[in-house]
Amino acid sequence: MEESSQTHCWTGQTQRGKENSSMNLRIDSGRFLAALAALVFVATACGSTGNGGPTSKGTLTVAGFNFPESSILAEIYGQALAHDGYTITYKLLLGNREVVAPALESGQIDLYPGYAATDLEYYNKGAGEANGDAAATTAKLNSHLQALGLTALTPSAAVDQNAFAVTTDTQKKYNLTKLSDLAPIGGQLTLGAGPECPTRPFCQPGLQKTYGINFKAFKPLDTDGPLTRAAFKNGSIDVGLVFSSDGDLNSLSLVVLQDDKHLENADNVVPILRQAAASTEVATVLNAIDAKLTTADLITLNSQVSSQHQDADAVAKAWLQQHNYSS
Repeated sequence: MEESSQTHCWTGQTQRGKENSSMNLRIDSGRFLAALAALVFVATACGSTGNGGPTSKGTLTVAGFNFPESSILAEIYGQALAHDGYTITYKLLLGNREVVAPALESGQIDLYPGYAATDLEYYNKGAGEANGDAAATTAKLNSHLQALGLTALTPSAAVDQNAFAVTTDTQKKYNLTKLSDLAPIGGQLTLGAGPECPTRPFCQPGLQKTYGINFKAFKPLDTDGPLTRAAFKNGSIDVGLVFSSDGDLNSLSLVVLQDDKHLENADNVVPILRQAAASTEVATVLNAIDAKLTTADLITLNSQVSSQHQDADAVAKAWLQQHNYSS
């Protein structure tokens, strides 16, 4: 689902939208509207939290893209900083990267939860520098951010990217844990994904080239949508393309296979800040969060918001409490 550029404040459950257009492609199209988007973003009071009195360590504005996972991550970062003594203002569901990035560069916001590979390909104007190594991708991202007065911190293990899943029955039948396990049995299996998959390097050709997987058949469906889920349910596919942090994976009894040879670019969650806001203390707080955040956490958090209709701020608070942050 394509992101809207409209500015919003978080008011609870919203329809789930993804930046991914299809096939590994969080990469945002074009920067033509960047300047206009920055103007569209006028300061909107979306609420603040933290110690606003004399003990406050300062005020930080945390923004997010216009899909629920980004709101959850922004709340986690913001609430952790509030716990540390900062006053936090939120600009959630702000828009796509063409809105959020210029707002960061202009100082209208101080940080947002980014995705290493997609942010790299945005800031390098689609130069194709991202790869499957999160640390290397983030380092390359920082080489582009430095001149803009921005910085990316340490990426988390949590990743939201294209992934390939099987049902728990298929996993148990073939003892599958990682994509390379599919190579010896690919000739018995049917792959399902969007109709473009056979020509996309991060889909069927990549599985063949990187892993040596030759499937019995390919079934054109959709990209991580209802057709793929129906095909899993009726058994017409054995392997399907999903997004790694989808909130319904567990309820559908789907298991993501580890990308052990790094076919997909590393879209690990990473905070992106203005250098002026990235003090040692702020970096320490956010890096501590990223050290604990996992893809399994993202799946659970997304499920709580998108399927169970809980609010992003509430699930973020619960996650922080589980990880020893008091309210």
